[in-house]
This record gives sequence, structure tokens and C-alpha cells, in this order.
Amino acid sequence: MSALVFERFLSTPEMIDAFSEVAIVQGMLDFEAALARAQAASGVIPASAGEAIASACRVEGFDLNAIVAASSVAGTLAIPLVKQLTVAVAQVDAEAAGYVHWGSTSQDVIDTAMVLATRRALALIDVRLCDLINALFGLAHRHGDAPLLGRTLMQPAQVVSFGFKLVSWVAPLVRCRERLARAAQSALKLQLGGAVGTLSVMGESGAAVADHMAAALQLVRPLGAWHTQRDEWVALGCEVGVLCGALGKIAKDISLLAQGEIGEVAEPSGGGRGGSSAMPHKRNPVASMIALAAATRAPHRVAALLAAMPQEHERGLGNWQAELAEWPGLFMSAHGAVHALADAVAGLAVDPQRMRANIDALQGLVFAEGAAMLLARHIGKSHAHALLESLSKKCVSEKRELFDMTTEAVAADPLLCAFVDEAELRAVFDADAVALRAGALARPQLDALAASHHSHSESDSTR
Repeated sequence: MSALVFERFLSTPEMIDAFSEVAIVQGMLDFEAALARAQAASGVIPASAGEAIASACRVEGFDLNAIVAASSVAGTLAIPLVKQLTVAVAQVDAEAAGYVHWGSTSQDVIDTAMVLATRRALALIDVRLCDLINALFGLAHRHGDAPLLGRTLMQPAQVVSFGFKLVSWVAPLVRCRERLARAAQSALKLQLGGAVGTLSVMGESGAAVADHMAAALQLVRPLGAWHTQRDEWVALGCEVGVLCGALGKIAKDISLLAQGEIGEVAEPSGGGRGGSSAMPHKRNPVASMIALAAATRAPHRVAALLAAMPQEHERGLGNWQAELAEWPGLFMSAHGAVHALADAVAGLAVDPQRMRANIDALQGLVFAEGAAMLLARHIGKSHAHALLESLSKKCVSEKRELFDMTTEAVAADPLLCAFVDEAELRAVFDADAVALRAGALARPQLDALAASHHSHSESDSTR
């Protein structure tokens, strides 16, 4: 079974298409068409040659299998492509065929094609990332005040609110989206340098050709070639990797909260989603599974991009090629993850009653710190901590409520009895009151994140 089966399973058809052979070769042909037209407009090649070359740059007329097969021998996808393009142009204009790929180099055409594919890939990610962020804000609006166990080191710790939990999910996504936009603005640039980056074959017209091409392809025109200057490009890849990690954190939490023993949330089901081949009762968190797979794989791809950065002199040997091979997989993982989670969160079942039941089942133990700090005002922190630690152990062994045992301990201590009343102690054990305090912290953060997200979306739509 081909590994491609599992790549497709963890990604989306749209992202696979963005980096398909058709898309990459058409991107290379778009480069060649823009190059020919720009050189014709700048007087580098005859005007008739420019149009003849550009007219031939349609992927439907090329044998992609032959190009890919020949690329491993040629050492680059560009050489067999240029050969086929030259043949296609010669059939219409023999003289124009001599100007195909004039003054450019393989890395120019391939890097620019990858930039064009990446621009489409980022647009796909951004659409679904917006959907996911908006769905999380919707959850906060509907269920933000619900008391929820906060857990540390995989154990119940204190009561928070569901909105407080959602801050930890949505905040990294809002920041990731903003950083991706900034990184893309720096990285999505035309690549044009010729053999060693000097555009020497084009003479004084090199800058004008680059300007024409950048405008035609709607790309930034850099001051020079970036053949072995991979910092901004790899920084963009790193941001995609960080996004995968942020998505993985959400998926990890959802999958843990969805465990049958916890049952506080559940991914949507039905239509064959999340079923089991053996167990009819199963409701597997498949969206979380896809996002966790992306978070597992992304660090290795990012590491490969970083490892490929020290490229030799003016053209890398093996490292640039490794970068090219790793790049699409990173985006396929990211889009698979964000697409799956956007759908899952939009239909996420949240069970506030189960959240409360899980709090109540802990016999008040998650309020032990609050009780200790209340008593510490009168008997000191160390004494109060030791008392609540002892009471907590007895609470577990005797299967009693910590509130009742603490009330008895206060009544038995003349100092505490004089200063701590039952209403004050009961407030410490009030899950709703504790959750409201957590919610008071979460709401301003969620409001600020929503404002930042909407501001970024509005500025994005005006570009």
C-alpha cells in the first residue's frame, strides 16, 4: 500500500491539489510565461517570442509523467520541463524556441512555483483557521461560565471555567494566524537571479524584468535573488509547524476530555464518523487524531527545513532538494489538522452537567488550597497547609466531603472557630463562585483576542 494513502487520509483534497504535479508544473509554466512577457516588454527578447512562449505555457500540453521521470536523472524538474516547453514553442515559432528560459535558472522557476503553491496553501489554511477560531469563540459564548476541573500533571487540581480553558486554545491560534501573515509577507517573493544570482545575461534590463514578473505574478520583488538565503522561507515553514503544535494542544485536550470516564465533551458523530470496525458503541475523536498526527510529524519536517539551511555557496547540493521534498507535507499536515478541528469544534458537544458531576465526585478535594489559604490568615500558611493535607487524606480514606471535615476542624479549634464562620468557608467550596472568578479573568482575554482576530480579518480583506 502506498504511503500516499496515509498522506491523503491525514490531509485534504484541496491541499493535496495545491502541491500536486499539475499545480507545481503549472506554477513553473506561469513563471516561464511571466519571464518571457517581461523580457519581451523590456527588450531582452523579441516581442513575438515572448507571446509565443507564453501561449505555450499551459500544463495540459505537457507529459507530466515524463517530466517527473526525467527529473531524477536531470537533477531538477526544470530541465525536462524546459525541454518540453522548447519543443512546444518550436512547433509554432522556431525562432522563439531559442528564447525559452532565457537568462534564468532551474532554482528560479522551481522556487517561484513553490511560492505560488504556498500562497494558495496559506489561503486554504487561513479560511479554515478562521472557521476554527470563530467556532471557539462561539463555544465561549454558549458555555464559557460552566465550572470545569482544571487539571495539572493529568490530575484534578482546581475549578476553573470552560471559558478559561478556551483561552488556552484560541489565544495561540489568533497569534499563529497573525504571525503566519507576517511571515508570508516576507517569504512569498519572486525568485529570479539566473545562474549565480546576478542576472548577468539580462544586462541592464534585469531589474525591469523582475519588476514586470513580480507584478504579473502578484509577488513581492526582492532586492536580489535568495537562492541560498533561506531564512525568511524557512521561518514561514517554522510558523506552520508552530500552528500544528497549537492545533495539537487543542486536540490533546479534547481527546482527554472526551474519554468515557470523563465525558465532558464529545466530537460530533454520525455518518460513519468516529466509529469502530469492531465495537458498535465507540465514538472515537477522529478530528483530534488527525490533528495529533500533524503535531507529531510537523517537528520532524521543520527540523529538516532548518537542517537544510546551510547551503553551499550560490546553489545548494542536496539540501535545497531536501527542503523542496519536505515542504508540501508540512502544509498537508497543517491543513488536515485545522480542517478536521474546525468541523469538530463547530459540532462539539459540551456537557456542563458532566463537568459539574466530575467536580462533585472529588469530595471537595479541589477546594483544599482555597480552604488552606482561608485558614492561613489565622493560623499561618504552614499549619493550614498541613491541616488540609491531613484532612484530605482522611477525606479519601473515610469517603467523606472535605467541606464537612474542615467545618468540624474549625469548630474544634478555638482560634479558628472565633474568626472563621461557616458561610465564609462554604464560599471557598462553591464551584460556581470559583468558576466565576476564573471567568472574570477569561472574559477580557477572550474579548481582546476576538478584537485582534476581527481586526486582522478586516485588514486582510482590504489587501
